[in-house]
Amino acid sequence: MNKKFAILILTLLMSMTVVLAGCTSKQDPKDAMKSATGNAMKMTSYEMKSKVVIKDLKVTSQDTDTAAATGQVMSMLNNAELTIDGVYQSEPMQTELTMGINLKGDMSMSFNIPMVMTKEKLYVKIPSIPLLQMIPEDAVNKYLVLDLKELAEQEGTKFNPDSMDTKKTQQLSNEIMNTLYGEYDGNKYFKDIKVKDANLPDGVDAKQVVQFYVTNENVKEAAEIFVNKVAPKLLDIVSKDEYRDMLGLTKEEIDKAKSELNSNNGDKLSKNLNDLKNYLTINQFTVNTAIDKKDFPSYQDAIANVEMNDPETKDNVKLSMEVTNQYSKINDKQTFKIGIPKESDIITMEQLEKEMGAASY
Repeated sequence: MNKKFAILILTLLMSMTVVLAGCTSKQDPKDAMKSATGNAMKMTSYEMKSKVVIKDLKVTSQDTDTAAATGQVMSMLNNAELTIDGVYQSEPMQTELTMGINLKGDMSMSFNIPMVMTKEKLYVKIPSIPLLQMIPEDAVNKYLVLDLKELAEQEGTKFNPDSMDTKKTQQLSNEIMNTLYGEYDGNKYFKDIKVKDANLPDGVDAKQVVQFYVTNENVKEAAEIFVNKVAPKLLDIVSKDEYRDMLGLTKEEIDKAKSELNSNNGDKLSKNLNDLKNYLTINQFTVNTAIDKKDFPSYQDAIANVEMNDPETKDNVKLSMEVTNQYSKINDKQTFKIGIPKESDIITMEQLEKEMGAASY
């Protein structure tokens, strides 16, 4: 079985469970997670803090060229941290984020990238990064403004305001999560965690903590459920006119995805899923969602610790990572520290390209 198949399954499972959640009262774990999506649609503003930490990443290969090529990259990514601190409001639509990147190893570096997004524009502050010495000094610390409508036209497509419609995005997430939760057995994949045992950060208020988990014992079944039951329904959801247009997908692309999914069914799929246990070891795969007294998500953490051993190539991959999300000031009036950048602090893509061209001479 191809390793990419297992990686895809794990990625999809994580991405589908690391979402906003909440519930109206302490309930059965699965019911709490199902009702969560409806409450998430009521979130019209919030502050957030997110972090991704790669605690361990090792790749060993029998191919010496592959091993040498990945060695330096692995050194940089081990213990690497990505942080995102931000503020969001739906009306008028405005989001500002500061993304922090902290790389370790021989080429260690740290820098922050502030960003501001409105319904039609994205502003990205140009950081001073040693590896990007081609950026002119005059452009550093200015905000590169990207007009989303102009970008769409340059790519030969029509700008779709719905792509930035947070209400439709929330509706789509609601349908997706209801489909996902509906297919997985509450007794096998969901459980309550005692609040005192959930290792919540100081200041996090929680009345219930629900965990979604996958183990070596249920990973084959979890993958089979996703491929055979969840994925076809998800494709049916995104094929709806309002979602298809919002996502910029064509009917032909969705039909092709359905065809490829069907081609993996039957004996071939059964063999692939059976082979899963031969090279994939899940030391830990959990997603905890803390729900506060106001029935909103206050904190989430997702932990993945997996090992993959390809029986054919003898390549081995070990990955241990943690993702955390914390939400506060939900539906309160937000304060934007950056705001919309002033004209004097903005640089367009054309101006940046011109300055870079002049600097190269």
